[in-house]
Amino acid sequence: MTSTTSRRAAAVAALVVAASAGCAAEHPAPARLPHHQDSERPGTPSPAGGSATAAPHPFTLVATGDVLPHSSTIERAAADASGDGYDFRPMLAGVKPVISRADLAICHMETVYGPDGGPFTGYPAFKSPPQVAAALKDAGYDSCSTASNHSLDDGAEGIARTLGAFDKVGLKHTGSGRTAGESAAPALLEAGGARVAQLAYTYDTNGYPMPDGQPWAVHLIDEEKILADARAARRAGADVVVVSLHWGTEWQTEPDEQQLRLGKALTAARTGGRPDIDLILGTHAHIPQAYEKVNGTWIVYGEGDQIAGEMFNNNGERDPRGNMSSIARFTFAPPGRAGARWEVTRAEFIPQWVDPDRGRVVSLPEALRASPEREDYRRAEAEIREAVLGRGAGRDGLKMAPH
Repeated sequence: MTSTTSRRAAAVAALVVAASAGCAAEHPAPARLPHHQDSERPGTPSPAGGSATAAPHPFTLVATGDVLPHSSTIERAAADASGDGYDFRPMLAGVKPVISRADLAICHMETVYGPDGGPFTGYPAFKSPPQVAAALKDAGYDSCSTASNHSLDDGAEGIARTLGAFDKVGLKHTGSGRTAGESAAPALLEAGGARVAQLAYTYDTNGYPMPDGQPWAVHLIDEEKILADARAARRAGADVVVVSLHWGTEWQTEPDEQQLRLGKALTAARTGGRPDIDLILGTHAHIPQAYEKVNGTWIVYGEGDQIAGEMFNNNGERDPRGNMSSIARFTFAPPGRAGARWEVTRAEFIPQWVDPDRGRVVSLPEALRASPEREDYRRAEAEIREAVLGRGAGRDGLKMAPH
């Protein structure tokens, strides 16, 4: 995540994945990793006969929910910057220890960025300050999904500014693109000697059409394309394939029909007996949803909002669930034999809450240790725990982590 994390390597190549066969004219074909990289896979001797690279070892991956800066959030960042632009780092300081300790950290940037200096807007058409990207990097994130129903709130220009800001601070991204090639490439990461490919898709773009001549600008959910992309990433060398999905029904705790059907289909897909997808991370519902192990693969149906202002549900009522979310943390261990999958050996979640009055993201277990008298913290933690465990994930080993 940072230069001090010795087990993390920079991405070694850009994987270009194929679209489904029916969309071949709209998407570039997959490209293979250069042949010399195959000879440099972890645990193999160097061609010159030198020492082998470090043996594969377990790594931790954390993932969080929607980063959704409302107008009040933007105002808070301006206040935290003391009149010098916008500073979102204090908002994330409370969860930075959790994020930065992981070997890999994935976020979801729901909105696009406005031009330097603004104007910046909240709901319903978001244009966030580009300083959000620097705060995400500072917190320890390595990559963010950028496919959401708000990806086209400011057209192709919004996508370009957002991805440019990510590039500037060194954050990987996937789910949208400025070019066909960039759009087709997953985020490629490394940890524990494993190559990790992240892909991202959204259910819709709020009715905004794709920019002229750019049908690839934002990835839309399509089962065949997701599987084609995952298989292409695997063929190109990915040991672990993570799929981020912006899906579900807002303000509904239970996963909806699409989530259940698609989740079952994606986790059932196999090539040569090996699952095509190793982890599914969901966003969009604004509230915490369940984790579930389906066909041997973990699905996080919805993590909730990580950054958001005061949230109002479909009835127009202030709903504190919109400021609740979970941090997912999975430990992957290397396979016992060649060609097998990296297995999740530990599955955990950490409840977190946005305190809208203070404009701070709170790790609830840590906050309760510091302030055990806070009943609002205790209620939020209990509600998040109930939602996350609502489909029996505890029986498959999911545990709430103390930090």
